[in-house]
Amino acid sequence: MGARSPEKSRPSVFWPLAAMVVPVISLLAKIRVTGSEKLPREGAFVLAPNHYSEFDPLIVAVAVWRIGRAPRFMAKESLFKVPVLGWFLRHTGMIPVARTSSASSAKQTMKQSAELVEHGRGVIVYPEGTLTRDPDLWPMRGKSGAVRLALADGIPLIPMAQWGTQAIMGRYQKGLSLWPLRKTVRVLIGDPVDVSDLRGRAGEQAAMNEATTRLMNAITELLEQLRDEKAPAERWNPATHGQKETGRLDS
Repeated sequence: MGARSPEKSRPSVFWPLAAMVVPVISLLAKIRVTGSEKLPREGAFVLAPNHYSEFDPLIVAVAVWRIGRAPRFMAKESLFKVPVLGWFLRHTGMIPVARTSSASSAKQTMKQSAELVEHGRGVIVYPEGTLTRDPDLWPMRGKSGAVRLALADGIPLIPMAQWGTQAIMGRYQKGLSLWPLRKTVRVLIGDPVDVSDLRGRAGEQAAMNEATTRLMNAITELLEQLRDEKAPAERWNPATHGQKETGRLDS
């Protein structure tokens, strides 16, 4: 049997959610997107944004929706077992992330990547894995999840940066800063990161590290444009500062 036809860019299951979420986000933020033409209008993609606010997934989701694609994210596998929420995650094509051994994880990545290609879907993956630990909100050291997905089937790896969300909800802030309404959030999408030379080495850690570095460099360069300033020469590494790699950052 041949591959299934690619899905419609924005399947019907997303429309009721968008009807509720988009107007609310539009009250809180004026989202200005530059480079929207660089996100493929059809077919698979891996979109990799920076991450410094618990609110920014909503900004990214609305930006992607307005461009014309369904905003699918990677989500913890355990969430798929929660009643109602699990049904929604499965029916919107979100991708589960399991805490498994490296061999099982590699097998899962291959399967997920093939499904993205088969169904013509895109996925949003935060390469930092959690909110940045950098005190000035620059991207920190990345993890390899996004590049592994992209390399497995040669899927376009698209960097994205957004800035301004912190005025709505700062990192680990409780509640939203509602006044003034409609704060400007700028989103910048970059050219695909070229990792084609590393595809044959997808099982090597050195290749994964190199691909991740290229991706994080691209995201950081986009954020430098939005902030009109230079990032630190050395990217923040939680391990060297005695910080946890995941979860909330202790004050």
